[in-house]
Amino acid sequence: MHTESRRVTGMPAAAARTRSAAVSPAPSASPAPSASSGASVSSTSLSSSPSAPSASSVSGSVFTTEVCRDLGRFAALAPDWHALHRRSRNATPFQNHAWLHSWWVSYGTPGRLRIVLVRRAGQLVAAAPLMLVHRPVPVLVPLGGTISDFSDVLLDDRRPEAASAALARALREVARTSVIDLREVRPGAAAERVVACWSGPRRRLADSVCLELPAVPMDELLGRLASSRAQRFRAKLRKLDALGIDERVVPEDEIPLAVARLLELHRLQWQGRGVTAEHLSTRFAEHLSRSVRAMAGSGDARLTEFLLAGEVLAADLTLMSGTLAGGYLYGADPGLRARKVDVATMLLRSGARQISGSGRTTLSMLRGNEPYKHHWRPETVRNQRYLLSRPCLEPSLRLLIGHAAARGRAAALVKRMRRD
Repeated sequence: MHTESRRVTGMPAAAARTRSAAVSPAPSASPAPSASSGASVSSTSLSSSPSAPSASSVSGSVFTTEVCRDLGRFAALAPDWHALHRRSRNATPFQNHAWLHSWWVSYGTPGRLRIVLVRRAGQLVAAAPLMLVHRPVPVLVPLGGTISDFSDVLLDDRRPEAASAALARALREVARTSVIDLREVRPGAAAERVVACWSGPRRRLADSVCLELPAVPMDELLGRLASSRAQRFRAKLRKLDALGIDERVVPEDEIPLAVARLLELHRLQWQGRGVTAEHLSTRFAEHLSRSVRAMAGSGDARLTEFLLAGEVLAADLTLMSGTLAGGYLYGADPGLRARKVDVATMLLRSGARQISGSGRTTLSMLRGNEPYKHHWRPETVRNQRYLLSRPCLEPSLRLLIGHAAARGRAAALVKRMRRD
């Protein structure tokens, strides 16, 4: 997510064209060549794994694959997808069906959908939500775009090795003329298992920094701080209590109106200070309203409003999955600053209160390395970018690495110019 949106806690498609076939064994692997010497971006050449055994020798039964290219078919996958998401414990909220389907409705390009599905005995055991783009060569990238903080595939935790090998073979069949580019992969993600099974050239690049806290009560978070700083934050919390600010979790049927209030507060908060233009767009508002309503209904999203004398002065959206809760977007009336309210501390206390005891282990601040987040001594976690290709497409893979290096140099130059 964009810097200004971070808090301290975190289209019809073409006609249906699907195909099903038994997954064929992967060919023998060859050593992965080194990265292009001209690229300044940090790149790791991952050694190729041995050729994966056939589906039957791995699992004792046959896997079948399907490539979903149709919006209607994607919608119909919701029950199976939801069940697999629950069985893929390390999955993040951005692999939730409601989030991805809504994103495609708002941002997708007809004819580009490529969702790779793997089933065993009819049950969905692996899924890779991808789409085809040209940048400047054919590339398969995850759904979710830049408004999603993490990308990943889904793997059934009950048989992760067999499911990852089957999905790797299915992806190889789909990516005959395209490089697979998996951005913003969180450490420990299911995609890492698929990468380990990949039999062709593959590269790993560093991606965005994320900051994370343990999912513990506020007192324990304060205990992580130096005593003088902890005392200052306790004083801020007492001020919040003295003002009488109330919290309200928005029920599912009120989500559309509450999302509109959140986005208006977000606009007011950043007015004149460089708000991200996409957050003011109609398509973003529609996506957020659709996805959050569905996710709130299944317990995967929570929209909290903060009221003073009955008036909503701040709102916060948290997205959740099996192990993680992330503060995604918030908005606050500028008048709170005049009252000396520390909005970030208010949101963190609310998030910590609601996640502790939930069984989740991580309270994520999501992407961004802003200095104010470090007040709470978070753990720094670096997302990864994985590029996978067939051997014949290694020139395209090298081209993408070169583009990443050029973009990195440009970003570093802009940062230096702003600093100077």
